[in-house]
Amino acid sequence: MEVSVTLWVLTILGLAALIAVDFFIGRKPHDVSIREAGIWTVVWIALACLFGLGLLVFGGGQPAGEFFAGFVTEKSLSVDNLFVFVLIMAKFAVPSQYQQRVLLVGVLIALVLRAAFIAAGAAILASFSWVFYLFGAFLIWTAWKLIQEARSEEEDEEFEENKLLKAVERRFGVADRYHGTKLWLRQNGKRVMTPMLVVMLAIGTTDVLFALDSIPAIFGLTQDAYIVFTANAFALMGLRQLYFLIGGLLKKLVHLSYGLSVILGFIGVKLVLHALHESGVHVPEISIPVSLGVICAVLAVTTITSLMASRKQAEVEEVREQQGGGARKDSIDA
Repeated sequence: MEVSVTLWVLTILGLAALIAVDFFIGRKPHDVSIREAGIWTVVWIALACLFGLGLLVFGGGQPAGEFFAGFVTEKSLSVDNLFVFVLIMAKFAVPSQYQQRVLLVGVLIALVLRAAFIAAGAAILASFSWVFYLFGAFLIWTAWKLIQEARSEEEDEEFEENKLLKAVERRFGVADRYHGTKLWLRQNGKRVMTPMLVVMLAIGTTDVLFALDSIPAIFGLTQDAYIVFTANAFALMGLRQLYFLIGGLLKKLVHLSYGLSVILGFIGVKLVLHALHESGVHVPEISIPVSLGVICAVLAVTTITSLMASRKQAEVEEVREQQGGGARKDSIDA
């Protein structure tokens, strides 16, 4: 799809306006209710759908299909980010009324960094078509790694700060407590960061690690940088509300890693087939409608099986508690 500079500028301005409205509405620190999170989640999804319909009307079925496939993929992969966001909030003991501000700025940092990743990825793919093989192999390897992590009984219960974040903390210093929404303050004549800024940087830079698999994944669905960027933008901008909406349900999505591994492996195979096709090898290519159908089907099955497994596990634990209570009562009676 041919995208003019004017359209790029208008799109970025439009996204900036949406972010400004979101910031203005949530500018006062407060605890986000399920109702508020649900309304804004629906609003962001509706805006993404309207954008996709706009692509359908003005660009045709191909760009619209690629956008929706990319948006669903990025949205599903971003849910996995929420697990780490929960750990980050716990690590830095972020007060509940400040969490929405932290997520808003953190996601904005992530969006800017992803834009740089997307620009670099588009330039590399345009110059070196063999990179498709690397992207495909990397996604297949990531899919296998996800399965191994899902089968492992070990769970990371604490967030580990990356080296960049530790270096920034050493360079500027960090205040010993939160000071409202302030990012900087002066202590003993020295300008230091507040924990609020540190946790924002933690969320923004940690998301870059997730982009290492999500960016190649969406490039496996479309090589249009405009669609890649907008799909990422809409998926990320609704992530803050999704955090508050399904935060309590995250532990119930026990099969999410398996579903994501299937999606990444599928897109990895699609990338390899595309690379072979570009090299002149006669192999079948997977169309966008098929890709979108597979992705949606995998997410639906994963969600259903996760909820069923969580419900069954809850019932087992309830029976154990009842049996344990009965055993204690018998012991006391004896």
